[in-house]
Amino acid sequence: MWTRIRALIIKELLAVWRDPRSRIVLIVPPIVQLFIFAFAATLEVKNVTIGILNRDNGEQGIELVQRFNGSPTFTQIYFLKSVEEITPFIDNQKGVMVLSIDEQFSRNLDAKNTASVQLIFDGRRSNSTQIVGGYAATIIDQFANDVSSKKNIPIQRTELFPRNWFNPNLLYYWYNVPCLVGILTMLTGLIVSSLSIAREREMGTFDQLLVSPMLPIEILIGKSLPAILIGIAEGSIILTVGVFILNVPFTGSLLMLYFSLFVFVCAAIGVGLFISALCSTQQQAILGTYVFMSPSILLSGFATPIENMPWWLQAITYLNPLRYILVILKGSFLKAMPPHVILSNLWPIAIIAIVTLTASSWFFRRKLE
Repeated sequence: MWTRIRALIIKELLAVWRDPRSRIVLIVPPIVQLFIFAFAATLEVKNVTIGILNRDNGEQGIELVQRFNGSPTFTQIYFLKSVEEITPFIDNQKGVMVLSIDEQFSRNLDAKNTASVQLIFDGRRSNSTQIVGGYAATIIDQFANDVSSKKNIPIQRTELFPRNWFNPNLLYYWYNVPCLVGILTMLTGLIVSSLSIAREREMGTFDQLLVSPMLPIEILIGKSLPAILIGIAEGSIILTVGVFILNVPFTGSLLMLYFSLFVFVCAAIGVGLFISALCSTQQQAILGTYVFMSPSILLSGFATPIENMPWWLQAITYLNPLRYILVILKGSFLKAMPPHVILSNLWPIAIIAIVTLTASSWFFRRKLE
């Protein structure tokens, strides 16, 4: 059995490498997309979740909190009770920013002294952080101007000293490159698996494969394993470019990352084999892949936050394996995500992989009958 499967794996790898169209599709688009999306433009940010720690019981502290509470940008606000709650709030990505007001804030303003607030940002979401920081600065500037006019004191320049966790300099490709490892790995796995059966039909060798001694399950394994190897190899290339050329830090477990990529690629290959069984030509398979990839990327939280989507679209995102792998990748790169958190995001991918591989196997068997 394994001798036949190994022969089919070698045949698949050679077929992909010797086909000029397959080489172009596998090599050119991922590399181009890596350098384009790594430096993509910023996007609109709304419906932002933030935390507020107000240790000042004075009038001015309460008024500043109410201004943030009344802003249409900040639709959900968590009121923290202590400094110790800031770290888990940012670590667990409950919000993109924390506003910290100290005990002397109102007293300093009443004494016409300089009063300061602290803004703590989640640097893993660099694009959102920059925009949210601008919104917060506008609110604080307006508050400072109003307080100065009310107390008849000269207007002083407001100066913010933000702290950005996990991405201190807000380099946006630190966010994009980990996401591209998942996106381009999925794209490669889908293309290789979707082209496999379609290529056999187009070249007229599918019937020869059916009359061979191989069982249908052996054919599926032989078609799946090359796609897994090529998909993980593509992810490894992007990982290497991101770490050693673009200098994106990698702080997590490499073993856990590759295990997560393996489960993720299995989920993608199930979809690819299903597409391949439906298509008669390689062109149809490529088009089917891109039809599936576009909504997957849009619903993954890569381009726009999932919180900005309608509730019914947010529910659909739970069926998208790309949603979970992006959390794992960003956590593994930037914050040394612990294994139990990785596993909590990995088990939904494993369920999706079981469902897609089972469905593609069933459909493939039906096509053979």
